[in-house]
Amino acid sequence: MSTPRKSVGATRQRGVALITAILIVALATILATQIGFDSELEQRRSGAIFSLDQAFLVGLGAEAWAASYLKEDAENSKTDFPGERWATPIPPIPVDGGQVEGFVEDMQGRFNLNNLITPQGAVNPEGVRQFRNLLAELDLEPKWADILADWLDTDTQPQFPEGAEDSVYTSQTPPYRAANGPITSPSELLALPDFGVERYQKLRPYITALPVGTKINVCTAPGAVIDALSDGAREFSLDEQGLAKQRADHCFPTPQDLQNSFHGTGSETLTQYIDDKTSYFRVTALITIGTSQMTLYSLLRRDENTHLVRPVMRYFATE
Repeated sequence: MSTPRKSVGATRQRGVALITAILIVALATILATQIGFDSELEQRRSGAIFSLDQAFLVGLGAEAWAASYLKEDAENSKTDFPGERWATPIPPIPVDGGQVEGFVEDMQGRFNLNNLITPQGAVNPEGVRQFRNLLAELDLEPKWADILADWLDTDTQPQFPEGAEDSVYTSQTPPYRAANGPITSPSELLALPDFGVERYQKLRPYITALPVGTKINVCTAPGAVIDALSDGAREFSLDEQGLAKQRADHCFPTPQDLQNSFHGTGSETLTQYIDDKTSYFRVTALITIGTSQMTLYSLLRRDENTHLVRPVMRYFATE
């Protein structure tokens, strides 16, 4: 008695069904893997956003803490110098899920780039002269003082012989125009053609962008900034360590000290540009929450009369 043979068609049908089943299982596996991956990614993204939100709030706390120090300092001291409590860096302090640290800088201890123009928007020759001196102190080309003055002033006439107005900037790729007004960040120097990052990094610790007419606090300014106030002065920039020691417990040099020691060009108008106290400070708060890190920069203004401290600007990018 012979065994009945299976039809070729039935075998093929079972083969197709098997392949279909395998494909369905493979697609289901891929789909499940993708859903799991997306879910994990979304959880990590949500966690990172939550951590950054928390870090921002911690940064605001550090900002408020620094503001309270500055207000207390104004109520107890008539000058601002590096030996005071506000200038002491905040060591790493534990917070929920991480830590915060930071420091306060006197931004009036730097050269204010906006002082290259007057409040009316015209070029300020004295400010340009001082900036030329600072550039020379740092072995940078003095021509950038004239170019920056043109970037800031309201007219469209380039300084002679090395100024630059819209005709220079509109020929760039992509084209743009001069600011023709005060800047809010020293990094705008990078908009000057061929200025470059290397020059900016060299100049960055000595410059700031504050309202036009803001004075330099000589009690906190680096020696190069102080010497730039008068042509040919090299009294303080050559001994930064000695300068730091002198400032441990009092203001040095005082405005009167400079009046007595500087006799070069610019010394006759010195009092218009220097002071021994400060209104503008910057708080740098470095916050770590879990694997998330944030640096919050807060520019604070302390009122001369009420001593109230308020934030003027906050930013999160590099300075």
